[in-house]
Amino acid sequence: MNDHIRILKNKYTVNGYKDSLFTRNEAENAIRFHRSLPCYKETPLKSLSSAAEKYGVGAILVKDESTRFGLNAFKGLGGSYAIFRILCDYFGMDHETSVYEDFLDSDIRKQCEKIVFVTATDGNHGKGIAWAASLFGCKSYVLMPKGSAESRKHAIENAGASSVLITELNYDKTVALAKKLAKENGWILVQDTSWEGYEDTPRHIIEGYLTMVQEIIGQMGEKKPTHVFLQAGVGAMAGGITGYLMDIFKDDPPIITVAEPETVACVYLSVETADGRPHSVEGDPETIMAGLNCGTPCSITWPVLRYAVSFYCACDDCIAERGMRAYAFQEHGDPAVVSGESGAVTYGLLLELLKDRELRNIWNIDENSTILLINTEGATDPVNYEKILCRGDDQ
Repeated sequence: MNDHIRILKNKYTVNGYKDSLFTRNEAENAIRFHRSLPCYKETPLKSLSSAAEKYGVGAILVKDESTRFGLNAFKGLGGSYAIFRILCDYFGMDHETSVYEDFLDSDIRKQCEKIVFVTATDGNHGKGIAWAASLFGCKSYVLMPKGSAESRKHAIENAGASSVLITELNYDKTVALAKKLAKENGWILVQDTSWEGYEDTPRHIIEGYLTMVQEIIGQMGEKKPTHVFLQAGVGAMAGGITGYLMDIFKDDPPIITVAEPETVACVYLSVETADGRPHSVEGDPETIMAGLNCGTPCSITWPVLRYAVSFYCACDDCIAERGMRAYAFQEHGDPAVVSGESGAVTYGLLLELLKDRELRNIWNIDENSTILLINTEGATDPVNYEKILCRGDDQ
């Protein structure tokens, strides 16, 4: 077994999971809206055919979100759809028929100028909210936890945020501060985690993420994934995509693996505790995977993550670093992928599994496996990205 990965296998019958909020209908509403945006373009699904041949599998496919909306990450999908749904409710518009162009009406635009959104973020979510708010002519205030990189703060400012503040608090406490400021100032909270009484907006954010998997299914054509590796911070993206895949592949779902940082593996902890409830990682955990440094699972996606995921992996930072270098320095003509720390952890994890015969057998990986990964971010911390790449290729 690997010293840098903790592995937990789901003891429940994954094939028996049928109940999901995140179905094809919700996904189609989201992608219809996204296609109405003037900046919409499908991100590529890259085939690492040489790597697949080297490791004796059928295919390794990477959905590369580093180019999405020019934001260097996938989060703009969720932020834009959630803000769209909030504004549809605000103006009494039907979200199933309305499109972005409807919000270019001069009277609506004037009213949007008075609307303020607020959020807490490790980086990519806040950038997506800042960009989406400015897209509709609204203002946004973004809070970041202690230790956030200045480069991520500047990226959020450049995306259109009215104000960005790095706090002296951890992620969960920064979320609580954003919630408090929203209540005190009459702002609208747009958060990608949920709690009792705050579920609609996080659910719409997750539905926005489903545009990725809608595109993937179309790009794969007749192929279907046998194995899917997903990153988890609060588990919103991982849970939404898992639910969607369970809906469209009811009779033969893929083997889904969730990867988290070792220091802040809140989904892993919750599953390991085995009382059926989500649990938080306390304190101020540190990891280079800033986008996954979240201590509490999303309550909306927790049931999906608990009962429909096959494996949970808590990964040391070195696994993410190995994934970053492997993506950047591809062998024998495979397309290079620029991937940040949170984006690369699943590739680093996959490569560790592929090199270990016992782990391959546990995951049921063989020459017929079609393995799907999502590169959720590009080099969102450019300085650290270059440092990690310069440490050498360890593949």
